[in-house]
Amino acid sequence: MERSAIFHRPGNNDSYIFDDSTLAIRIKTKKDNVDSIQLLYGDPYMWKDGKWIFQKMNMLLNATDALFDYWEVKITPPHRRIRYGFELHSHEEILFYTEKGFYEEAIDDCSYYFCFPYLHASELFDAPAWVKDTYWYQIFPERFANGSPTKNTDNVIPWGSAEPTQSNFFGGDIEGIIQHLDYLVDLGINGIYLTPIFTAQSNHKYDTIDYFEIDPQFGTKEDFKRLVKECHARGIKVMLDAVFNHCGYYFPPFQDVLEKGNQSDYLNWFYPHNLPLHGGQHPNYETFGFVESMPKLNTQHPEVEKYLLDVASYWIKEFDIDGWRLDVANEVDHQFWRKFRAVVRKQKPDLYILGEIWHDSMPWLLGDQFDAVMNYPFTTNVLNLLAKQTISAQEFMNSMTTVIQSYPKNVMDVTFNLVGSHDTPRILTECQEDLNRVKLIYTLLYTFIGSPCMYYGDEIGMTGGSDPGCRKCMEWNQDNQDLDLLDHVKKLISLRQTEKLLANEGDFQFLNHIQTEIVAYRKYQGDRNVLVIINPTNNEQIFKIPYSLKGLVINNMWSEEQFISNVETNQVKLEPFGFRILAYRLGTAVETI
Repeated sequence: MERSAIFHRPGNNDSYIFDDSTLAIRIKTKKDNVDSIQLLYGDPYMWKDGKWIFQKMNMLLNATDALFDYWEVKITPPHRRIRYGFELHSHEEILFYTEKGFYEEAIDDCSYYFCFPYLHASELFDAPAWVKDTYWYQIFPERFANGSPTKNTDNVIPWGSAEPTQSNFFGGDIEGIIQHLDYLVDLGINGIYLTPIFTAQSNHKYDTIDYFEIDPQFGTKEDFKRLVKECHARGIKVMLDAVFNHCGYYFPPFQDVLEKGNQSDYLNWFYPHNLPLHGGQHPNYETFGFVESMPKLNTQHPEVEKYLLDVASYWIKEFDIDGWRLDVANEVDHQFWRKFRAVVRKQKPDLYILGEIWHDSMPWLLGDQFDAVMNYPFTTNVLNLLAKQTISAQEFMNSMTTVIQSYPKNVMDVTFNLVGSHDTPRILTECQEDLNRVKLIYTLLYTFIGSPCMYYGDEIGMTGGSDPGCRKCMEWNQDNQDLDLLDHVKKLISLRQTEKLLANEGDFQFLNHIQTEIVAYRKYQGDRNVLVIINPTNNEQIFKIPYSLKGLVINNMWSEEQFISNVETNQVKLEPFGFRILAYRLGTAVETI
């Protein structure tokens, strides 16, 4: 047994509060190196005859990737506190793993063991329950719909009359969104995420000038209030985009510093290197990247903190929004985000807080800052599998297993899954306009764990390269829409709405312990199972289900066909880029890897 490849550290994703009374404990070991593990556990204050009293519980091998096996158990400590260790079995070898190291025999002194001091309700990760059942739609307001052409300014050009650039305007507005809400309802959408709508100079609005005003190009506060009301009447949640890492060049406090230098009351709102301020390729003040038009805000300054927290509270209190998406969230200090959470949750207890972070995000997902982050590892792996075709099915499952095991389950259940956005090429373009691959990507998106998001127009087959190409005007002429692709997306959303296992009810497991060219995973709870099988190749493939379904009624959720398995080993033949979504009930406990 390789001791160097056995790892557990209390906290974060290795031991976390699963619900009010349950603790989830994980450990990882070298792949195929350990046969079984038992958790040794007990109350730290339960002793008899000078020895600590402990019990044992079998751990479940619930995941494996290229290097490691991942084991897990859920336990309910009677007094909400626990000391614990691990008894590992490999062939005839037995090893005991504790906080103080490895031993050949179990130690009867609990001070040697790992500790979870107390399950505090205040430390439970409490993302809003509604997010699990939400189907997001990202709208770039300037390009979704022009609902009030008579209010166009002189710089607005006719809808779709030119390729998008970083500086042109087509007149998209709030009224245009309102006019197409029924389209979103028909699609199955019940959550919209709007990129910034506050006063700004650009067409993307990530260079905020006034955080308390709607950009006049989009309409008025009354228009926005009506949008939220109309959305809520249709069961649609509304999430706004907050740019608190930086402001725009024409943000009045920054203009004041430009004008007055050391005499400005706002000097410490920013990070000047020296004065006077100047832009260029490398500005002499901190910015987002090195973009001179986006000076970085000093969120540790009390006045900046108050200003931004007032902004966050204002749009909830006055307009009843349901979520904040936080731009460049990783470059803002943690203490600000802790205060942000306290303020917005006080205003609306079930508000969704989503951070834009592209890397390991555990420090922000401890229950005191964000509810979720944008799941870019999912995006990257899906695109590598199906759009770029640079990784195999096995590599995809291994990589995504590593991601999933990096976070608690209740974090993964509400993570924000996307395959395209205003920052990336259109998914159809990424797939060289191969619709079969696009359909498979959406099949993954809407059957995977997490909260799925569709970028406007992707559902009808819009194309476009990187920014600004991915920001074309929405195509509303049905003659120019791919209605077959649209129907595919509608059906996937409908299936997820109907079968709650597809919407993060229950557990998740890749079937990647066997070598295969197929991506296969199951979602299960008790005896209920949904098995998703995806062929990411352009060749016909046969997948052998690695456990017996003999005698069970199997429902093909896509074709709505039912059949009873009468063989010990079921094989599924998949056409190139084909898939199956199979639902069934087991008569016994769910098999493990």
